[in-house]
Amino acid sequence: MAATPISSVFNDAYVAEQWELFRRDPSLVEESWRQFFRLAESLGGGPSAAADDNLLRVVAGAAGLIDAIRTFGHLAVSADPLGSPAPGAPELTPEFHGITEEELQRVPGSALGQPDPTAADAVARLRRLYASTIGIEFEHVAVAPERNWLRTQIESGRLHARLTPEEETGLLRRLAEVDGLERFLHRAYQGYKRFSIEGTDALVPMLDEIILRSAEQGARQVAIAMAHRGRINVLAHILEKPYAKIFSEFEGMRPGTNPPSGTGDVKYHLGARAARTIAGREVEVTLVPNPSHLEFVNPVLMGVARANQRVAASPGERDESAVVPVCIHGDAAFPGEGIVAETLNMARLRGYRVGGTVHIIVNNQVGFTTDPRDGRSTYHASDLAKGFEVPVIHVNADDPAACVQAVRFALEYRALFGDDILIDLVGYRRYGHNETDEPAFTQPAMYEIVRSHPRAPVVWAQRLTESGVISAEQAQAIEQEAMQRLEQAHEGLGTGESDVEHGSTAPPPEDLQTAVRAEQLIALNEQLLAWPADFKVNPRLSRNLVRRRDAMGEEGGIDWGHAEVLAFASLLVEGVSVRMSGQDAERGTFSHRQAVLHDVESSRTFTPLQHLPQASGWFELYNSPLSEAAVLGFEYGFSTAARDALVLWEAQFGDFVNVAQPIIDQFLAADRAKWDQNSGVVLLLPHGYEGQGPEHSSARLERFLQLCAEGNMVVAYPSTPAQYFHVLRCQALRREHRPLVLMQPKSLLRLPAAASRLADFSNGTFHRTIDDPRGLDRESVTRLVFCTGKLYYDLMAADPGVELAIARVEELYPWPHEEVTRIVDSYPNVVEVVWAQEEPKNMGAWTFVAPHLRVATGDALITRYIGRPERASPAEGYAAAHDAEQERIVQAVLTIPQPAGGRRRGVAART
Repeated sequence: MAATPISSVFNDAYVAEQWELFRRDPSLVEESWRQFFRLAESLGGGPSAAADDNLLRVVAGAAGLIDAIRTFGHLAVSADPLGSPAPGAPELTPEFHGITEEELQRVPGSALGQPDPTAADAVARLRRLYASTIGIEFEHVAVAPERNWLRTQIESGRLHARLTPEEETGLLRRLAEVDGLERFLHRAYQGYKRFSIEGTDALVPMLDEIILRSAEQGARQVAIAMAHRGRINVLAHILEKPYAKIFSEFEGMRPGTNPPSGTGDVKYHLGARAARTIAGREVEVTLVPNPSHLEFVNPVLMGVARANQRVAASPGERDESAVVPVCIHGDAAFPGEGIVAETLNMARLRGYRVGGTVHIIVNNQVGFTTDPRDGRSTYHASDLAKGFEVPVIHVNADDPAACVQAVRFALEYRALFGDDILIDLVGYRRYGHNETDEPAFTQPAMYEIVRSHPRAPVVWAQRLTESGVISAEQAQAIEQEAMQRLEQAHEGLGTGESDVEHGSTAPPPEDLQTAVRAEQLIALNEQLLAWPADFKVNPRLSRNLVRRRDAMGEEGGIDWGHAEVLAFASLLVEGVSVRMSGQDAERGTFSHRQAVLHDVESSRTFTPLQHLPQASGWFELYNSPLSEAAVLGFEYGFSTAARDALVLWEAQFGDFVNVAQPIIDQFLAADRAKWDQNSGVVLLLPHGYEGQGPEHSSARLERFLQLCAEGNMVVAYPSTPAQYFHVLRCQALRREHRPLVLMQPKSLLRLPAAASRLADFSNGTFHRTIDDPRGLDRESVTRLVFCTGKLYYDLMAADPGVELAIARVEELYPWPHEEVTRIVDSYPNVVEVVWAQEEPKNMGAWTFVAPHLRVATGDALITRYIGRPERASPAEGYAAAHDAEQERIVQAVLTIPQPAGGRRRGVAART
């Protein structure tokens, strides 16, 4: 079939219109028209000069080839030091686009917007830049200015620029140190795990370059997170941990006190801090501690970075250039762990952004013993990042100069655009997953190549000698110097003791004044009810908020949300900052908070807590993404760095905390014992049985109590708004920081019986236990019931009678032994003590409480459990079944059996 003449498909008027727009500004027309008009200009005429069917075909094909090189060029790059071939792509050939190499010679480069003499020259140059030694992926970036900048910088040849001879020699010295430490440890401590860096040695000079360039850009801190692979080498050469200390840990010597307290952790999980002086400027380098849960440190790093980006003179403001976060990943974990996607999703969110993270994948091309074909569904380990529009650079770990150029490029991108960027450092793993594994069992072909592959400094030294930068003798001397320093450090090995002390005991009691003068609370309440005159609050919401004015009167009625905002406001005027996030936290899941108001007409927002005239602390509250693990990890990290702030995370429902369990187990519960870290993060977990089924009843109180030991956290279940007010203020004001886990109410949020009065806030403090408030004749009480939270109000509503006393345990850990014992002893004729709970017997507080309660009651008393029987699921899924079970529990508590023989018990009898 004959081709249609070009003149028959062109609309002359439309072409003329596009031509005029192009002459005015090329960006006003689409790329295809730009190429066409450039061709016309190169031929010395208007559009008609280019209207040759064959010429247009070649130009269109050449343009398609250039676009393909930009998009698919990375598939032609053999970044693997072991020599595995790149897959290539048919789009990278001229034939795919219907043209030949010879035809490219006849098209001027200017027709394609390229500076080269011909299209063939342009294609050859772009192949060198995109499809030779460094792979680039950026066409997925949606923001045009960023994409255009990336394209311009790449095509300028910057990534392929050669380093100076001094820089190249410096790289050899660094690689000799990195490699020397690994070889020395392998020889001196055979059979010890160290998760060596060998095969991706270039990571250390890359981190050197990040610190140097960050300092030049004005940063005062570089914060690093990484898993265990290469961590010892990073500790030695980036954090400047002395070789002698590293050797002492291999000798089994333990840093710390004598006798030591706390458990500590293996050497390849530890964090560290160091001050490095760069060109007269001091930069703090921080390595965040991390367990073997690999990628779960990612959001923790972001939280640390954001907290440290606060401006000291004005902590409500942040300087994103002040702290550069660097997140180092594994090639199997990056696509495999869901926390990675959660963290990448937070990068541009206003409540969590840190101005861009530099991501580096330490790509061993194998995960433990799993090949990539079994570990991911994509070609590159980095492909997940493309879904979040993160530019990706693939670089060969045996080309340290290219690795350094990639870092420079990445930091300039971050500085300009404040976005994430990723470097895929493709290398290998010289040994198995650890040095005791035999990798040839599972990857025999790969490790046949690895065994004969020269070490990184040998590869680089050969390149330098071939190019005449140094001689072979100089290269050998550099290696010998590095090894001599290691041998000297080992010969002078000391005791390995350090000044680090692992605190693992409960925080000492503090006399905290949490009450706030009534006059001040009334004044704060008025300020919180003031919003701009032109700001139109939803009328229904406005009426509900204004009722808070009446609640400050004699009749009371201060509910949960009201108590919380008073606690926050009182802290802000005392100079304590408050940060809170969670799913729908601005409004509150149960519409009880309403801390951020929305104008019904303009959708403007107004946050009263940010406009208190006397406040010297800052307040921030953010609705989080639909994530638990990453958001809680972020807030945990933030709390470790922002010791002057009250940091809270709220679960939409308490059981959602299940998804964040690794953060709780690995960081919150054990951070002080393992890493000597202190977090004061608060977990707000709605908990209570209201017939909403198994997934919206239990915050898994039992799991937190099972983790409690050595004073590692506080677990409380406040039953009144005033108690909530005081426990928040206690947490903010105490000097010794520990995480605080709060079981939060749902039905109690607005329950009149649970409301508090102003006097409850202006007097007293947090009570770890609350005795029965009814003024009972203590001689007449024969059954003493201890319970927590909502169940107390269910029991009280059922008219418990005078022979039954109901006491509340408000703080479950640390267990209030003295207070509980005092309550028990105050009822001399009690026959039995009951622990009542809504949760099943194998859940809730019972298994934790039972031994403590028996100590308080002694052998002369019966200690009884009343609640749901042991179950696999936390709660009933049907309303009728729930109601029946709740009624059964209440009636079982209220029905007091007559003691056999009428035995009565006194304090003396128990003694």
